[in-house]
Formats: sequence, structure tokens, C-alpha cells
Amino acid sequence: MMSQEQNDLMTRTGPKDPCGKLMRMYWQPAALVDELQGPRPLKPVKMLGEDLVLFRDEQGRYGLMERHCAHRGADLAFGRLENGGLRCSFHGWLYDTSGQCLETPAEPKQSQLCNNIRQRAYPVVEKNGILWAYLGEGEPPAFPEIDCFVAPDTHTFAFKGHINCNWLQALEVGIDPSHASFLHRFFEDEDTSGAYGRQFRGESAGSDMPMTKILREYDRPIINVEQTEYGLRLIALREIDEERTHVRVTNQLFPHGFVIPMSTEMTISQWHVPVDDENCYWYAIFTSYSAPVDKDKMRNQRLELYELPDYRSRKNKSNAYGFDPNEQATATYTGMGSDINVHDQWAVESMGPIQDRTREHLGQADKAIVQYRRLLRQEIENAASGAKPFM
Repeated sequence: MMSQEQNDLMTRTGPKDPCGKLMRMYWQPAALVDELQGPRPLKPVKMLGEDLVLFRDEQGRYGLMERHCAHRGADLAFGRLENGGLRCSFHGWLYDTSGQCLETPAEPKQSQLCNNIRQRAYPVVEKNGILWAYLGEGEPPAFPEIDCFVAPDTHTFAFKGHINCNWLQALEVGIDPSHASFLHRFFEDEDTSGAYGRQFRGESAGSDMPMTKILREYDRPIINVEQTEYGLRLIALREIDEERTHVRVTNQLFPHGFVIPMSTEMTISQWHVPVDDENCYWYAIFTSYSAPVDKDKMRNQRLELYELPDYRSRKNKSNAYGFDPNEQATATYTGMGSDINVHDQWAVESMGPIQDRTREHLGQADKAIVQYRRLLRQEIENAASGAKPFM
């Protein structure tokens, strides 16, 4: 049983929180590159409890800085992109991508005030469709050389989605192999030829068995968990018969990511980034190991559910996630349609804004979650003591 103090330690990620300090030692997804397309590449961003503004200047450089102007606190999200930076619309103060104030136009011409003004700002880099920010101190760490970062742009596709709950419960659904046999259960199998871009709808590698059948009929996986140099490796074994065992591997990327198979030819690398303590975004890079990704198809599939500009699900608590009792009786375990993102969203949001883990009763199937929480608490304590975190 977990104490309230332990739960708070793992779930609070503000600038002054121990877990917030740990998170700031890693690169964080801040936005999709797509979000800064168009004539005004600027948007407000909230992450790890900080209100920020993200922009691209005329030379293509990205900036991420404190949202409220250092002069008198006006909102820079309504600023002007010009003259090599972002200009506040209140008094015209101009900042470059590093946060350095370049101009204070209402001051006397000889004024040197701007030389001493620097808005809090963070470095930003672009990696395969996602803009990543480093909110920590000192030099940022190197990006891990995992497939989604080294694959060519033609073979990757990035997307995101909002979840109305704490980051930790959103992450934990991805390191819980047994839930897929229940939460994502379909009572009938369909033609797998139309499975492109849809998780758990294709055939299992090396067989003609659809994943829907494997998950439905073999619902007591043997779960093994190993600690690795990057986090954890989860191996879920479903014994089909004396000669065949279905193997599914999940690689947990510390602190808040994982890589899972999407199909026989594609993986999903996904991160769960705190907006604040009661909201988060998942960011995913889909990586193809064969043909280039059909990005238009992937995007259109996901925009059937997610609404721009905030990437919020059309199915949510306000409309009971599209729940249909007849469907639950005849077609799916949840009665919430065929998109597994809706299933996951319902499961983690229904726990409340921050799950109360003091009331849990964990079993053998939860061993990966138990081991991950142990690792997370260990690294929070290491970061608080000044030790180098787990990389």
C-alpha cells in the first residue's frame, strides 16, 4: 500500500517539486512541428506547471520563454513576430530566441536598459516532427539513439493528444500488458487488410492470427520485467499452444516514455508530458521499418477523434466517451467504439485528476508498475541529492 506522501512525491511536477526537478533533467516534448506552421508561428505552451510561449523567428530559429513580459507582465502570446524576435504588444519590448531583450523602444535612445534584461528561456530542438525543450539547468543531455530519432523523416509520423489527468496514471497504462486483453477486447475479428495505422488490428508477426483474437483468447499473460540501461523491458508471453507463444515487448524509456509494437512493420514511441498536475499530453512518433509512412492517412485517422487546435478528444467525460450499452453487450468490452485511445483515456481519467494510490490493491499482473514506481522514487531522491539521474 502506498502512502499519500509517496503518491504526492511521484505525481507533482511543478518547478519546486522533487519530481519536477527530475523531469527538468530530460528533454520534454513541447509541441508538434505542425503546430507552428502557417503565417504566425507562435503559440502559448504550458508544461511542467510553467506558462510559456513558443515561437519561430524569421530565420527559422525556435524560442521558448516565459509567457509574461519582463517589463510589466503582459502576455507575450499576443506579441508580434518581427525584427529577429518576439515583440511585446504593450510597450514594444523585443526578445530574441534566447530571451535576451534587444529593444526597449519607449526608453531614451541612449538607454542601456535592455542589455540587463533577459526573459527566462529554454533551448528547443526539432526531432522528427516534435519540438523538444530542455527546462533544466546546465547542459542538456544527448538524445538517445533510438529508432524514432535516427529514422529518416519519411519513415516517421508525429502526433499528440490531451488527457485530463495526471501524467503518471497516463504513463502507467502503457506499462500494463494485461489490460489490453480486457480494455481493448473486440468480440469479433475483422479483415486485417485494413489495419494500417490502427493498433491491435493487424495480424501477429509470423502467423495469420489477428491480434484481436490473441488478446481476447489468451488473457493471462506471463509478464517478465527487466531493468535496462534506458529504463525497463517488459516481456508479455501468451502461450497459444505447445509449439507457439506470442511475445510482446514493451520498452519503458525513463522517465515517462515507452516504445511498443503497433504492427509487424511499425512501432510507437510515446511520452506523457505534464501540463500541470492534473493534465498531460501524450506525444507519439510512429516509426516504419519498411515503406515510408503514409502521413496524410495517419493524420486523418487521428483527426477523426482529436480536435484542433488543442488536440482534445471528441469523446470525453462530457459525452460519456461515446458509451453505448448495446455495443458493450455485443461488440467491444468497453462499449466506447473501436479507437483504443478512447479506451485508455476513459480508464485513466476515470481514476480522478490524480489517482489516489493509497487505495490500490496490486497483483502479480502489476509487477511492471510496481518496479517502475520503485525506480521513479529512487531517481527523484537521487536528483534531490544532486546525483546524476538515470539516463
